[in-house]
Amino acid sequence: MENDMRSIGEMARDSGLGVSALRFYDGAGVLVPARVDPDSGYRWYGPEQLAEAVLLAGLRRTGMPLADVRLVLAGWSAADTELIRTLLRTHLHRLETGLSDARAEFSRIRAVLERRENPMASPHSTTLRSIVSGPGLAAALDAVRFAVGTDPELPMLHGVLFDFEDDGLRVVATDRYRLAVARTGATGHEGPGAQVVVPSPLVDAMRALLTDDAATRLTVDGDRVALEAGDRQVAGQCLDHGFPDHRRLVRLPAGRRVTVDVPALRRAVENGPVRTDDTAGGQDGPRGGISLLALADDGTVTVHEEADGHRDDVIALNREFLLHALAAGARDRLVLELGTPTAPVAIRRTDSEDTFSLLMPVRLEN
Repeated sequence: MENDMRSIGEMARDSGLGVSALRFYDGAGVLVPARVDPDSGYRWYGPEQLAEAVLLAGLRRTGMPLADVRLVLAGWSAADTELIRTLLRTHLHRLETGLSDARAEFSRIRAVLERRENPMASPHSTTLRSIVSGPGLAAALDAVRFAVGTDPELPMLHGVLFDFEDDGLRVVATDRYRLAVARTGATGHEGPGAQVVVPSPLVDAMRALLTDDAATRLTVDGDRVALEAGDRQVAGQCLDHGFPDHRRLVRLPAGRRVTVDVPALRRAVENGPVRTDDTAGGQDGPRGGISLLALADDGTVTVHEEADGHRDDVIALNREFLLHALAAGARDRLVLELGTPTAPVAIRRTDSEDTFSLLMPVRLEN
C-alpha cells in the first residue's frame, strides 16, 4: 500500500507545502493523511491528496483564512465549483478592500510625517565636534555592525545611527529583524544632541582607523561627518534619511533573564538541531536555518529538538542571526532575556545595560 502513497517529505516536495505546514494542516483537520503509522506516527498521503495539497498551497499563498480554506477543500472534494468560485471572489474582494484601506492609511501617515518634519532638525543644519575614546568607539561599532540593513527598499537602514547625547555617543543599527545598541563616552560638544546616519562603508573606514588609545575627534558639519585619529582622517557624506526611533523599539515587557556560557551556547547552536522552515520568510524575516531555544525551570537554555505538537515555551530564532549576536556580545558570559515566543529576545552584557541586541523571533506554523 505504501508503494502507492507519499511520505510527508515527498508530499512536501511535490506540493510546495513545507513539512511543518503539512503537520499544521493535519493538526487543524484540513489535510489529514490517509494513513498514520501507529508505531512511529509517520504520515502517509494517498495519490488523490496531491491535488488537494497543491490547491492548499495556492490558497495559503493568497492568505485565505483557514475557515474559508476548509470550505474550498470541501467544495473541491464534492466537485462544487460554484462554492469554490464564490469563496474565491469573496476573498479577492476582501484583499482589494484591504489594499484600498492600506493605501488610504499610508497616505494619512505620510501627511502626518510631512507635518512633523522640522527643517531645523535636519543634519544639513548641524555642526558638532566631539572627543571620544578610540577603543570605546571601536568596541561600540563592533557591537552593532552585524545588524546593519542591506535591503535596497530600506536605504535608511544601510548605516549606523550616531546619536550624540549630553555625555556620550550612542550607536544603533537595525535591519528590522535584529537591532543592536552600544554606547561610549563623548565630551566637548555643547548644545542639544544631534543624530546622523553614517553609511556602512564609511563606518568600516572609521573602524579601520581605531587601532590605538589615541583620543579621537568626531566632527559633523552639515551633511558630512569626519573622524580624526591621530594624524589620520576619514570623512564622508551622511545618509540623507531619517532613522527609526530606537528608544521606542527597545521598550520591551520584562522577560526571564538567564546568564549563559557563550562558548557552550555557541557550540550547542552550531552543532544542535536546525529547523528549515518555508514559513520563516516573508513578513516574519529572511529564510534560513532556525534554532529552537527552550528555557528550562533550572534556568538553563537548551537548543530544542523539533517535535510534533505545539509548545509555547520554545522560541524560534534565525540561527545565523543568533550566532552573530553572540559573537558581537564579545563576552564569555551574556544575559539572555526571554519572553513569549512572539517577543524579541534581548542579548545583554553582564557589565553594562548600554550595550545589547534584540532578535525578532520567527513565527512557525505549528
